[in-house]
Amino acid sequence: MKVIVSPHKRNYRLMFIDWKQVRATGYTELSKTVKGVRPVSYRLKWAGKKDYRNTPTRDLVMVLRNAEVQLVRRDQDFEDFLHDLQIPFSIVRLCRVCAMEDRVTSVDSRNGVKYGKEDICMDCAKRELRREVAGIGRLGRQALHHLETVLEEVRDVDKVLATLQAEEVRMERALFDRLEAHSFVQTSRLSELSLPDVFVRAAGVDRLMPVQQLAVDAGLLNGRDLLIVAATASGKTFVGELAGLTNHLAGRGHFLFLVPLVALAVQKYERFSERYGKIAPVSLIIGKERLRIPGNRSKDGRNPRASIIVGTYEGVDHLMRVGASLPPIGTVVIDEVQMLEDAERGHRIDGLIARLRYLYPEAQFLYLSATIGLPKTLAKKLDCQLVSWQDRPVSLERYLLFMERRQKIPTIRKLVREEYARVSEKGYHGQTIVFTHSRARCHVIAEALGEGIAAYHAGLTSDERRGIETRFADGKIVAVITTAALGAGVDFPASQVVFDSLAMGISWLSVAEFNQMAGRAGRPDFHDLGKVVILAEPGASYMRGSSLTEDEVALQLLKGEMGEVAPVHNLEQSSEEFVANAVVAKGNVAGIETIERTMVGESEPVKDILRQKGLISEQKGKIFITDMARVMSEHFIGIERLELVIRLIKEKESPVAIVAELDCVTEEESEKDRPKRKDHEKRRAHRRIP
Repeated sequence: MKVIVSPHKRNYRLMFIDWKQVRATGYTELSKTVKGVRPVSYRLKWAGKKDYRNTPTRDLVMVLRNAEVQLVRRDQDFEDFLHDLQIPFSIVRLCRVCAMEDRVTSVDSRNGVKYGKEDICMDCAKRELRREVAGIGRLGRQALHHLETVLEEVRDVDKVLATLQAEEVRMERALFDRLEAHSFVQTSRLSELSLPDVFVRAAGVDRLMPVQQLAVDAGLLNGRDLLIVAATASGKTFVGELAGLTNHLAGRGHFLFLVPLVALAVQKYERFSERYGKIAPVSLIIGKERLRIPGNRSKDGRNPRASIIVGTYEGVDHLMRVGASLPPIGTVVIDEVQMLEDAERGHRIDGLIARLRYLYPEAQFLYLSATIGLPKTLAKKLDCQLVSWQDRPVSLERYLLFMERRQKIPTIRKLVREEYARVSEKGYHGQTIVFTHSRARCHVIAEALGEGIAAYHAGLTSDERRGIETRFADGKIVAVITTAALGAGVDFPASQVVFDSLAMGISWLSVAEFNQMAGRAGRPDFHDLGKVVILAEPGASYMRGSSLTEDEVALQLLKGEMGEVAPVHNLEQSSEEFVANAVVAKGNVAGIETIERTMVGESEPVKDILRQKGLISEQKGKIFITDMARVMSEHFIGIERLELVIRLIKEKESPVAIVAELDCVTEEESEKDRPKRKDHEKRRAHRRIP
């Protein structure tokens, strides 16, 4: 017979075990008497019985004298009682929670889990974790599984629960993983390469970074088309500069550098002007939002014939859509090429690339991205060679915290202030980018955090955005609060990225979008370490009908793999691109077909529909487009949008009413179109988040 004794409040719980079976359980209470510590009560329940019965304490003493006595932890009173009666005992490590349920489970350094001041078994630890988690709201199955996985690693319930208690959070307990920086790689000096001396002097760069060396080895300086996939701050932009300026100075054509955002275009324009303005004129083309920046030749701030042209996708695309001509182009750089997967703009970027390849078949094309799924497949579609450098220039730590919405702003305040208090070995304070899902939320967070914080989004004026960018670069701003839409945008040298939400508007981020945004943390010239912190609200969703919650999305994004870049263009998008292709190909059917074959995405056949609608006609291998079709091309709309505008012009007298109706339709799609859009998004979502 073995008796296992477990202290339980003021009593002691006893299990009587024979042949590995619990035969009975009992409770006793001890009291100090003149004879020493003695039991003053004893209740016993035999296996299979429902009730405990009062039993003489002498029966307990008799059993203890003839049994092997084990204590689950040291207890002075019970040990004194056993010593007085000369009953031998030993201390064993058993799970107390199991013992309370009439189970015997030993714990040791291999399977024990710390819970408060004691060790319990893993099964009980997981049950206690679930019980604690139940009190904070609905936590998704994947998030709970993640917590259990963390528990298996740290073997401490309190440490895991700390990730759910924002007020008491210790970041080391919330660490999800760490992506190490790359080791030293020997690279060439610029002076050792076949580069124009005037470029080497202007570039201000002594030695290539690893991805730049790989690009040179892959034929960058020999005109090879390349897809460059490497982490943020790894030097991808300079790859474009190497090819663009070398080609231009050798007389092989002008240098065209395209980006997705106006703010990013302005930033690149200023960088190129500062570096290369004395050896080649630099121009900025950003569509209708024209900036009057000194140094541009034309009065409206656009000079499409400059040696170096920096532009937004739509800015340069618009020139081609209206039939304007660009100078002979020798190098085309498409920055943030993962935007091909963007649901709203992907078709335009796809068409833009195909049209440029049609117009400039001899130009060198370089595609840059920090995050892209199945890059080998995309490189094949773009008919170029892949150059991939997966290592980061600075190590990156990623943290995951679960918390309620009301806890997020206080936590962000704490994270931002603590990060700014750190100074890197290079002498820079830590600065933070906070991503959230809406412009309104940007201002809510910025106002709550107070001095040194700036809201930054596309709703600000150009001067306001540029002022924030400058002050952030000068270290005068502690943090910027921005929308996820700018995740692939402006080059803020931040050491920390915090996700207040994991949505872009009312849609969850894709794995590619998340990695792009997270990769902005940590710059080699500024910081020793980058940090990414996700604040996930259990059970939260930003859209109706979503089966996923923010805690589940967090795990999918951290663990997810990016799918193939294979955009699907619907009728509206396909018709817009067809008329744009027709303008660029000057109506030549063979040329239009060449452009369409070059596009990466899958388009719907629209020629017959456009002909039936009277928007185009075809004669002797040539497409003729009507004035209305030309409107589609110039104003970036497809056939469905065009028909809506025509109908509203007939129904509404006020232009304001027409615009309001158009915005309403944009935000709330008609029931007629909803099934097609849902099917389209489902196909995209399947590739985005496995």
